Amino acid sequence: MGGHSHWSTIKRKKGAADQKRGKLFSKLTRAISIAARNGGGDPDMNIRLRHAIDTARASSVPKDNIERAILKGTGELEGESLQEITYEGYGPCGVAMIIQAVTDNVNRTAPEVRKLFEQHNGKLGGSGATAWMFKRKGLVALPKESIEEEPLFELVLEAGAEDVVDAGSSWEILSDVESFEGVRKAIEGASLEPEVVELTFIADNEVDLDAESQKKVLSLMDALEDHDDVQNVYAAFTPSDEVIAELAAG
Repeated sequence: MGGHSHWSTIKRKKGAADQKRGKLFSKLTRAISIAARNGGGDPDMNIRLRHAIDTARASSVPKDNIERAILKGTGELEGESLQEITYEGYGPCGVAMIIQAVTDNVNRTAPEVRKLFEQHNGKLGGSGATAWMFKRKGLVALPKESIEEEPLFELVLEAGAEDVVDAGSSWEILSDVESFEGVRKAIEGASLEPEVVELTFIADNEVDLDAESQKKVLSLMDALEDHDDVQNVYAAFTPSDEVIAELAAG
């Protein structure tokens, strides 16, 4: 299935114009702290931290904020008592979803996430409800005009990528988590500029939805993304180009 980068691209465009800059910075620095706490403060040895730092820099998080977040994660500076938690559930039309959150109060976050599902005709499930439908993958999306398909295949497959997918206006390069850093470095080494670089969850099978149903699911995803504690939202469907264009314009 192509189009895995679509929602990431929408989020990136929205984030660039987001006036709630403090909320965005808080989410990104929390992600850095969690990554540093779990894997150490050296981004060269901690792929998750490297990705979190790159994402923060792309959103113009100041260098000092990034450095403080790393030190809080490694315990060298006092910080929030953060807990990483994953929620699973079904959105409108039975679309399977995974939500990653970082919170200082699980007793607050869980009921708030549940309420958002209920408000959008979805249902929050228990652990294991939907995770089995997704796989953790590395994803890099490149504009098609930046490189032809054949040389791209040669470049990334040699670096450990699993596949290159035609996603309309972009190429999507998929890899397992272990190969993700090598693929990213190969693309950077070829002087290519990706639209999306992330570790993501990709559904084994996606649901086909009409335009109105897509908008309902995206409305829930948007509400979840707006929650202070939610880091990432993944859903087992791909929005159409028409719906994406409408959202990006809106």
